[in-house]
Amino acid sequence: MDTSQIFSLVSSLAAVQWLLLVILPKWRVTLWLISYPLVPIVLSVIYCIYITGFFSISGGGYESLQQVRTLFANDSLLLAGWVHYLAFDLLIGFAIIRSSQERTISHWLVIPCLVLTFMFGPVGFLLYQIIKKIRQ
Repeated sequence: MDTSQIFSLVSSLAAVQWLLLVILPKWRVTLWLISYPLVPIVLSVIYCIYITGFFSISGGGYESLQQVRTLFANDSLLLAGWVHYLAFDLLIGFAIIRSSQERTISHWLVIPCLVLTFMFGPVGFLLYQIIKKIRQ
């Protein structure tokens, strides 16, 4: 499979998991997938496969914006970066669901947090932190 196909596959896999978090957060399958984070594990394996290209990119690194740009000019490393976002944002979504269920925060308040976490990572996390603080 080429990087475009892997991109579509991982994006679809993450989207299904996000839909379960938003639509069926208390379904036993969703709860199982949160407890045993199969999707983030699969994404992590894919990340490990594609990040290996990091070591072969001349001029790439994390010490400057230019070095990061050089890394992301490579499709395999761009895909690794995307999978990194998908995996970690999903783990934050899991934490939001667990926390909201423990605190009995209405899922209607959590849905915007989940959508924003899926789309804009830290924005959804921040919104949930504000809601959680207000609810305390």
